[in-house]
Amino acid sequence: MSMRIKLVLVVVVILLEHYNHGAKAAADTNPNQLELVKPGCSATCGSLVVPYPFGTTPGCYFNDDFFISCNNTITDGGGGGGYEGVPKAFFRGRSDFVILNISLERQEMRVSRSMSKSCLEVDETGNVTSYSNEDNNPGVIAPKAFRISSRRNKFTTVGCNLFGLIQTVDQTISSSSGSKKYSSETSALRGYIDACVSTCTIGIENVQNGTCHPHGGCCQTPIAIGDINHYTTSLDTISEDFRSVKLCGYAFVTEEEEFKFSSLDLIKSLDNRKAAPLVLDWAVRNHINCAEARSRKDYACKAKYSDCLNSTNGPGYICKCRKGYQGNPYLLHGCQDINECASEKLNPCSNSATCINNPGGVTCTCSEGYIGDGKEAGTGCTHQFSQQLKLLVIAFGICTGILVLVTVGFWIYLVIKRRRLIKLKRMFFEQNGGVLLQQHLNLSRHKPSIEIMKIFSSDELIKATNNYDKSNILGQGGNGTVYKGVLRGNKIVAIKRSKTCDRSQIGEFINEGIVLSQVNHRNVVKLLGCCLETEVPVLVYEFITNGTLASHLHPNQSQPLSITLSWQMRLKIAAEIAGALAYLHSETCMPIIHRDVKTSNILLDDNFTAKVADFGASRLVPLGQTQLTTLLQGTIGYLDPEYLYNSQLTDKSDVFSFGVILAELLTGKTPLIFKEGRKATVNLAVYFVSCVEEECLHEILDDQVAMDDQVFEVLKQVASVAVMCLRTKREERPAMKEVAAELEILSKM
Repeated sequence: MSMRIKLVLVVVVILLEHYNHGAKAAADTNPNQLELVKPGCSATCGSLVVPYPFGTTPGCYFNDDFFISCNNTITDGGGGGGYEGVPKAFFRGRSDFVILNISLERQEMRVSRSMSKSCLEVDETGNVTSYSNEDNNPGVIAPKAFRISSRRNKFTTVGCNLFGLIQTVDQTISSSSGSKKYSSETSALRGYIDACVSTCTIGIENVQNGTCHPHGGCCQTPIAIGDINHYTTSLDTISEDFRSVKLCGYAFVTEEEEFKFSSLDLIKSLDNRKAAPLVLDWAVRNHINCAEARSRKDYACKAKYSDCLNSTNGPGYICKCRKGYQGNPYLLHGCQDINECASEKLNPCSNSATCINNPGGVTCTCSEGYIGDGKEAGTGCTHQFSQQLKLLVIAFGICTGILVLVTVGFWIYLVIKRRRLIKLKRMFFEQNGGVLLQQHLNLSRHKPSIEIMKIFSSDELIKATNNYDKSNILGQGGNGTVYKGVLRGNKIVAIKRSKTCDRSQIGEFINEGIVLSQVNHRNVVKLLGCCLETEVPVLVYEFITNGTLASHLHPNQSQPLSITLSWQMRLKIAAEIAGALAYLHSETCMPIIHRDVKTSNILLDDNFTAKVADFGASRLVPLGQTQLTTLLQGTIGYLDPEYLYNSQLTDKSDVFSFGVILAELLTGKTPLIFKEGRKATVNLAVYFVSCVEEECLHEILDDQVAMDDQVFEVLKQVASVAVMCLRTKREERPAMKEVAAELEILSKM
């Protein structure tokens, strides 16, 4: 083999070994064997991993901003702490910056740079000698792609009775390769100046290691603004007492998490640290943002499964692998799918689920008999029976919750309804004169001789009548409906619900109720009390068991005749009715005109004793008056002709109505007689008077009244009394007490 061929083989072997060494270093730092650099490019500089878009050789970096100088001949350049033969990475022409780490994930670079130091020495004679390494230090000037991270760094001052100054400038720096000098003649300066004062007033012995305290020789302050790539630092003293002192201090920008202050930093100085780490944010800054960069040929985020994000520190953009991918988003095939199933930290599936890796994610599949999404943070995998039981428990809980809500809602509804009902009852009670009635009752309690009427509650009467059930109706009329009711103690009463109530006459109604409650006559139905909590007042009377006189005189299919009233019974009933009306007209404290005297308002008890009832239309006659002008009210057939004509109500109106009742008792006919062959009805009062005057009484007497000549003579006298009561002119009618006296004599014959 010729010497030339051997030389070529040696060169190839050396090149292969060099390439394999770089690839091995990259593999060691990247266990997932992800693609970090372009093919044929070195991925490391010593122990530093240099991923694309950075590079150490031409063609291996994105543009000049990302060129990294890799030099293995530096011994201690710039305070980096290096040793001869150990490769170090720097920016182009800036050996004072030692690159410690490059992060693709955080888009950051950590660099090491010497600290700014300033010393002031004063001897016993007062001569001052000062020293500062800032004299030849141009400050920190980062390349175009980099910005000082205001999030990760802090300006720090260490020393006693010193204050550090930092001046940050946002500018475009032009620098010559290999030179520390810089020019800014054309720069547009924009920045700020900040100070951090450090004293030692608390004493070194009281300094807590790891804590930076401004009175303990250490001061830190945030960098107030972002988008800066240049700053300078300086130090000055805050004391003028220079008697034999030596003041040394440091002012520098460093990574907050990395710098831990210690009291030894004041005793032995920081020279032993030599350098302070600094964090820089980097981005592709050849265009302002992603929208502008996407339309250019030099767009950096061309990798498959990568996205472009605008920089948060200055103009430009960065590239990120999409969720579910990892690697280098700046390389065409740099973003590789993550196998989350192979990683305990990334695997989202629960232990009972099977993990299936997919591009950009995973699928968690539950085993047979289990249901759920299979994810640890989700529903996981539960047995179908357990799931069904869980659903059943959930459904039961929901139903219970709904039931509780409905119950509570219904209870609240009842409470509100009850309160409204109480309020409504109170309103009706006041409208119906309840306050006035209570005042009268309170006064009456001091008079033992007066029987006091009772005020019933609406609930009492509802319970007594079974909520006014139809089966308890005793009778119905023009003024209202009468119900049978059972109060406490099994006391049976008659409860009358009126149809209407004249609000303008409430005062008179209360007065009438009080007067009627004081009426004490064996032939007048007793008023026991009233209820004022309803819209229309309800009256409570004593219960009379044998129905109305009308039901016995005029039986029908719904109320068949149970017993025949003899002429003696009829005469007795007439005398009792006359006596009751005479009592109302003449013997009460204030005369009462019944106004609706008729057989349906005359009740009979078990002994067929007559009871005058239904005072719904009654009126009290003030003392000194003999007549009242009122609206026409009463029952056709019983109405006084003069009252019907001029609406003048007197006690003689009741006399006329009583005359009609006498005619009914004698004839058994209704007040309006319907005769076959006649289109109109015949008025009993007119017909009866005509028959008596024509002496044909025997033709119209009730067939059920058995009689002889002696009885007929008595009945003729009774008929004569009826005719007097039925006179058209009221002044020709007798008073009720005269009628009562005459009938009393006739009933004893």
